[in-house]
Amino acid sequence: MTGKRNIEDSEKAKIVAETAKIPWTDLQRWFASGSAIYVAGDLDLIEVAWQMSQDNKRAVAQWMESGQVGLVSDQQAVDWLKEDALLWAAVIKPWVLVQLVPAEQ
Repeated sequence: MTGKRNIEDSEKAKIVAETAKIPWTDLQRWFASGSAIYVAGDLDLIEVAWQMSQDNKRAVAQWMESGQVGLVSDQQAVDWLKEDALLWAAVIKPWVLVQLVPAEQ
């Protein structure tokens, strides 16, 4: 079990290292291609990214059903553009997972 845990930790560390705060204006091309995935602020972006990388359909389906994960909507895109929003972004090919950076960060 320890070996499996170490692999999981290593994979999550790689996701963390490749995660960055990015202005929405720099992410619009992924939205336009249908590749931008919204992750609600009450979820751990790294955990969602890792579960997607592991193809955990059950967890992802639950998040999608609850509205916590899904394609970025047109309204979100418009709002983020107006606000010049800053988002956390993590790439799990072919997806770019995005999560709004809380105001205090």
